[in-house]
Amino acid sequence: MSALPPIIADWFTEKGWSTHPHQMEMLALGNDPATLLVAPTGGGKTLAGFLPTLVELAERPRKGLHTLYISPLKALAADMRRNLTGPIDEMGLPIRVEDRSGDTTQTRKKAQRADPPEILLTTPESLALLLSYEDAPRMFAGLERVVVDELHALAESKRGDQLMLCLARLVSMRPDLRRVGLSATVEDPPALARFFMAGGCPVLTADPGPDPDIRMLTTQTPPPWSGGGGAYAIPDVLEEVKRHKTTLIFHNTRAQAEIFFHNLWLANEEGLPIGIHHGSLAREQRQKVEAAMVAGELRAIVCTGTLDLGLDWGDVDLVIQIGAPKNVKRLVQRIGRANHRYNAPSKALLLPANRWEVIECQAALEAVLARDLDGDPRGPGPRDVLCQHILIVACSGPFDEVELFDEVRRAGGYAGLTRAQFDEALDFVATGGYALRAYDRWQRLKQRPDGLWQLRDPRAAALIRMNIGTIQDTDTLKVRMRQNRKFLGEVEEGFAASLIPGDTFLMGGKIVRFESLKEMHVDVTNDKGRKPKIAVFAGSKFATSTQLSARVLDLIHRRDLSALPGHTQEWITLQREVSHLPEAGRILVESFPHDGRAQTVIYGFAGRGAMQTLGLLLTRRMETAGLGPLGFVATDYATLIWSLHPVDDPAFLFSRDDLVAGLEGWLSENALMKRSFKAVANIAGLTPRNFPGTRASGRQATFSSDILYDTLRRYDPDHLLLNITREEAMRGLIDFGRIEEMLERTEGRVDHMVLDRVTPFAAPLFLEVGKVPVDGMGREALMEMEAERLMQEAGLA
Repeated sequence: MSALPPIIADWFTEKGWSTHPHQMEMLALGNDPATLLVAPTGGGKTLAGFLPTLVELAERPRKGLHTLYISPLKALAADMRRNLTGPIDEMGLPIRVEDRSGDTTQTRKKAQRADPPEILLTTPESLALLLSYEDAPRMFAGLERVVVDELHALAESKRGDQLMLCLARLVSMRPDLRRVGLSATVEDPPALARFFMAGGCPVLTADPGPDPDIRMLTTQTPPPWSGGGGAYAIPDVLEEVKRHKTTLIFHNTRAQAEIFFHNLWLANEEGLPIGIHHGSLAREQRQKVEAAMVAGELRAIVCTGTLDLGLDWGDVDLVIQIGAPKNVKRLVQRIGRANHRYNAPSKALLLPANRWEVIECQAALEAVLARDLDGDPRGPGPRDVLCQHILIVACSGPFDEVELFDEVRRAGGYAGLTRAQFDEALDFVATGGYALRAYDRWQRLKQRPDGLWQLRDPRAAALIRMNIGTIQDTDTLKVRMRQNRKFLGEVEEGFAASLIPGDTFLMGGKIVRFESLKEMHVDVTNDKGRKPKIAVFAGSKFATSTQLSARVLDLIHRRDLSALPGHTQEWITLQREVSHLPEAGRILVESFPHDGRAQTVIYGFAGRGAMQTLGLLLTRRMETAGLGPLGFVATDYATLIWSLHPVDDPAFLFSRDDLVAGLEGWLSENALMKRSFKAVANIAGLTPRNFPGTRASGRQATFSSDILYDTLRRYDPDHLLLNITREEAMRGLIDFGRIEEMLERTEGRVDHMVLDRVTPFAAPLFLEVGKVPVDGMGREALMEMEAERLMQEAGLA
């Protein structure tokens, strides 16, 4: 299959269009078992994925499911349906296209299982749910192709691992199934190909197109020394909005997006139509903004990662990234939203939120132009997802454990899974494990005399299906207007609990006043003109990637700093003269007095999560050494610790074995482990959140998982879920791997600068929020000293 049939070729001619080379290559590869296409944003990836399907169905029309399209976003699937239906109708092809997601009605879903369309557009969670039904083999009996869009985005989370297990399941039903992966931003295509198919698959790389038009936004006011949000540059951003048709203004967190939108609107004296879009807003609010974008009615949209992926939002001709992007791949993805056309350069501006981010933004800009993407290598497939998959398979009917083990190993992330690891997961799913097997609640599978496994109680299938998926909802409460019960969005449960009547906060760019908490809803009214509290939205707080950190270090050591603004050049030069510049392959430690305390600054450039964890571990080491640490603060680049006594020789702080021992002790008593366990237990099916007719509140779910965590730690410390939790915490919540990488990179090479005052690079750290106090002998000694001073002043010494 290498040429277009006349009906499709004529349609292209009527439109005045021609196919791109990579689209025709995909057509030629249409019969290969698997192909990964890497093409630039706006390069027609999706048409390339669907072209073989349209050609096959045009030449050999047939009923039943032919092609399954899977995307990470419901909105992307719905958008794809609109984009496909138009050309299909214009060509008069007998092809039915439907989408299926959590928004699809139950009636429509039932009809799709009984009479599936030729092309079904869905999400990983909906596919997993379809595979859990007994009639799945009938529904997928004629399936020929699977197209996975935005594969790179799925590969970065457990959703991708679940999808790969589902694809392996489909191949068991349809051995001749062909699959196509589509991706725009890939740092290591062969690794993504191995994730997509165990053993890898051919990679087709399209012409990447022209370099983007990207630069830093020149502002009237220099950026502040610390903080985020970019509020200092509101006038400059507004001027750029006026000069363009539609501007996307990206932020890294939802809270920052709300603050910026509020300030932008206050400065918007001309009343330009501006919207806001993020994941905590009500679906109706988001859809209203999306419709206005498609219609070209908005001049700017303040947004977060919800608009990162491949939807085509009309006439977007400028992207502004507020704050350092933290990740080059993410920046490339966001830049691609502007001028979403093949071989048209995207236009983007970077706005650093503070002085350190000036350097990081310049480093990111250079990485984009060098096409140097970042990314960490993927680990093995997570075993909590495997546990859920075993439950999904059991819902669909009895299964043979040997056949299922072989099937699972065909999923890229699980290619190295051992039989012992699989058996451990199967035992947990069947019995709950050693400490829980006495409880009927966790006795979920049984083995029949013929050796096949099945659900112990078929009625359990409904509960399992209600909890399919790996996305962990933050414990949130819906916010609604008291007058009309209209939903505005969601806030975190902990934030809602801190509110008292009269408190104000931002939601959807509006200032609202908290009135009451009723029926698990936050009731609010409009409030004008008062300074609001800021809702603690569950937005991602990204850490600077390892590769971008290395570029920052390289940049500050250049002889020619002319790429940076004058104020940043002066700052770097002064640091070099007063102290020392941090170097790759070494750890810089600065010691100096300030505010009556001994100050220690460690420049590790390991990312915020790792530097935060390093602060926790080093203060424990300092406490043991009798140095009296009182608190610390961390950024992506450095950790500042203040103490009663100075660190004379910091080398002892960086013993890997001692840090690991301290980490084990800290984790065993820390709430972070319980938080990580809660997510693992939800995904593995130990503590379901959804029940028929109700849903466990965040507090109930936390209480339940906390009891189980304490029980397992006491009676079954090697329980599968505890081992998974340790792995998850080390890799995610505390990012200890980045600390280990830092220690390997530096190999104990420590530069210690003893100074008599605060250094230029250290100064911004004293302005950071989020300082963590340390309880210990130092704080007790401080209280004794303060008490003695007060008694002396009172004449009672």
